[in-house]
Amino acid sequence: MSKRSWLITLRKERNYTQKQVADQAFIDRSYFAQIENGERKPGDDVAKKIANILEFHYSAFSMDENPFYFSLHNSPMILAHCDTSLKYTWIYNPHPDFHPETVIGKTDTEIDDNEGTRALEKLKQDVLDSKKSVRRKIIFPLSNGNLSYDVFAQPLKNDENLIIGVATSSTELN
Repeated sequence: MSKRSWLITLRKERNYTQKQVADQAFIDRSYFAQIENGERKPGDDVAKKIANILEFHYSAFSMDENPFYFSLHNSPMILAHCDTSLKYTWIYNPHPDFHPETVIGKTDTEIDDNEGTRALEKLKQDVLDSKKSVRRKIIFPLSNGNLSYDVFAQPLKNDENLIIGVATSSTELN
């Protein structure tokens, strides 16, 4: 396993120490440190507790082990989760202009304010408002020119069926 930099960034963005998260999750701080460092994979109960504390979907812990990981790596598809404030909690395979560590805890317009990021934020807000999936074509100005993406967004729910954010998949169009 590799270091879970997204988890470290998200914890710091939420102004928590390792000890605070561990105490609220009823686990030892050293165990939480091992989870952050990728040395241990939390069980579902612990993953759900940590996810609830830091406001993300617990499935992010399993994404690296997902069989689709190898298929999606370096593909023209970006997968992401954000919370109800539209701040990223997890991202996979972002455009080379962006690094996951600099994206976590920020909204799209905090990362780069342009017509594309404003359209993406509106799409996500529309999902939260309607509680339904939304699909749109969005054009982003990036370092290698204007790129078009087919963006599909759906509500991200916890085990109690409450909306805790938005999950997106964005596929680059030719």
